[in-house]
Amino acid sequence: MVMVKKANGKWQMCTTYTDLNKACQNGTYPLRNIDRLEDEAAGHKILNFLDAYSSYNQICMHPKNKEKTTFTTDNANFYYKVMSFVLKNVRTTYQRLMNKVFESLICINVEVYVYDIVVKSNSCE
Repeated sequence: MVMVKKANGKWQMCTTYTDLNKACQNGTYPLRNIDRLEDEAAGHKILNFLDAYSSYNQICMHPKNKEKTTFTTDNANFYYKVMSFVLKNVRTTYQRLMNKVFESLICINVEVYVYDIVVKSNSCE
């Protein structure tokens, strides 16, 4: 569904995927326990906190699923080429990807919880 409204003299568009999200199964990828992540980061001399909030927009949609995000305007049809934050399983998909990307560093120098990444060390080297 596309909602269009005029605000501050400008047209704005909002797509909603309520029906698509209802039809999707819940993502079953487990999130790590946040208390355990805090415990594993505690005691390190250097902590660097990274906020990767919009990075899920870098994850390409599977070609078969692009058409499911189609929306129509007066001039054309469009679909998402990358994941949108309004899709139901974006958090679990992103967590799975981050665990794969940082696989060799998790629990050693890196902790990842969805969009939040902590790089930890006891020295600058």
